[in-house]
Amino acid sequence: MIQDDEEGTPTEEQDAPSGAEDNLALEELEAEDEVGEAFDPRAAALVVPTGARDLEAVYEIPVQVAAVLGKSHMQVSQLLKLGRGAVVELDRKVGEAIDIYVNNRLVARGEVVVVDDKLGVTMTEIIKSEKSSN
Repeated sequence: MIQDDEEGTPTEEQDAPSGAEDNLALEELEAEDEVGEAFDPRAAALVVPTGARDLEAVYEIPVQVAAVLGKSHMQVSQLLKLGRGAVVELDRKVGEAIDIYVNNRLVARGEVVVVDDKLGVTMTEIIKSEKSSN
């Protein structure tokens, strides 16, 4: 420990540490951040997600997923004339990527696959969302 003597000159004192109080004070000093405020690692753990377990609360939220093969525009009269076996021409070509929407927001593009006699979609490209300027 360094203290000033009577003349104001720093001198080193050879006293033994007083025990738990000195250790606690040392831990508090080591835990100070750059701003000089005490840093509590337990509080930081509450703020920053550390893994998938922290997201468990959102796992059960239902979302609507849509895989759009293509689009077509027609008049109501044309729609009413459609019957079994009618062919509706879409704006996409065979083999072209399909759009995958989650809650009406485009999130990916992919390809149609067949899995156990059922249609499925494999994602080939994830679309980065643009942040709104609101």
